[in-house]
Amino acid sequence: MLKLVFSPSLSSPVGRSDRKQPISSSRSFSNSNPFRFSPRPSTVRVSYKKKYTPAVASAFLSWLFPVKTPSEPKIQELNVYEMNEGDRSSPAFLKLSGKETNSIGDLVPFSNKIYHGNLQKRLGITAGICILINHYPNRGDRYEAIYSFYFGDYGHLSVQGTYLTYKDTFLAITGGSGVFEGAYGQVKLNQIIFPMKLFYTFYIKGIKDLPEELLGQPLPPSVNVEASADAKALLAHACIKNYTD
Repeated sequence: MLKLVFSPSLSSPVGRSDRKQPISSSRSFSNSNPFRFSPRPSTVRVSYKKKYTPAVASAFLSWLFPVKTPSEPKIQELNVYEMNEGDRSSPAFLKLSGKETNSIGDLVPFSNKIYHGNLQKRLGITAGICILINHYPNRGDRYEAIYSFYFGDYGHLSVQGTYLTYKDTFLAITGGSGVFEGAYGQVKLNQIIFPMKLFYTFYIKGIKDLPEELLGQPLPPSVNVEASADAKALLAHACIKNYTD
């Protein structure tokens, strides 16, 4: 068996010209021979001498990791009338202080009816207790109040705070259930006639949009406002479904 081996001579012009040279990734053409590539440089040195100040670094990090500014929570307004119509044996005065005049420690459990702000629909009831903190002769009383507003199948709202018998106050919304789950914010108590007629404006945060049935333009509070006859009679169109009683 014959084996043929071709070995170009180093002195041969063919051997020199056919030998492949490494091609640099950066090509520069010679003026004398546009087809000859410059040799690959032995080393490549890159030097970054620019100094970055803390302000530049901070701006870069802010761009790289943007911080989202929290948006203001949505506030929903709900208006409710509380009416004592004299048919719930409320309020009850528990004279735990043992004194004839109102004194700290006296308790006042209560429950009244609540109506839509336009007084055309029965919503439910309030239920809670007031703890007497101070009595001001010829003026009124200061209570610490803890109570809830019940809205039938919609759930309830709970509030707590100062209850004054002689002026308007704000109480904190401490939570709720149903459509009011996660609620927080505050409620303004407008003392129309203590303890017979009160008007509330809730400023609610932290919940989804309230049902349209609970919303609407309220009647301005005054001593003369009254619930509609249909709402008092609990006609189907004038009360919410499964209203609390």
